Amino acid sequence: MAAPSASIAVANATWEQIKSSRSVSDDHLSILHFLFGKNLERATRIVDQGGVRRVSGAPSGRSLFLVVGESKRKEEYICFPENHCTCYSFFYDIVNWGEQLCVCFLICFTSCFFFLAFSVTHLSPFCSECKHQIAARLAEAVGALTEVEVSDEQLALMLAKL
Repeated sequence: MAAPSASIAVANATWEQIKSSRSVSDDHLSILHFLFGKNLERATRIVDQGGVRRVSGAPSGRSLFLVVGESKRKEEYICFPENHCTCYSFFYDIVNWGEQLCVCFLICFTSCFFFLAFSVTHLSPFCSECKHQIAARLAEAVGALTEVEVSDEQLALMLAKL
């Protein structure tokens, strides 16, 4: 399990560098693309279209992100960038990823080749975040989001819908 935590450490360090400079270099993009694959490309489109809002509760300062999807319906997903997203992809691709990994290890005992083929096609990229989580992290790091302040009660009602 050293590889996933090393990948997460690299991703976190890259996000911190972007946040401190408030800009994204080509090197940053290369690293993030390696780690997140096509989800990074999708996330940059969301950010470019202004699809990220941070909703903060007052007076507590607690916050969540609302990230617009890319479908024609333009649904908004509640997102906690490092932990959770309400989109279908988060559940099917990210949560089930761990279950796929367990099945993969069981099969590995009988066929290492299958394990390698499966990991390359189904377990890449190295970091598991949906495009909405990546968009929220990117928008926050470069300051490309809309800030919205609501009461703590309103924020609690938004969370109750989860």
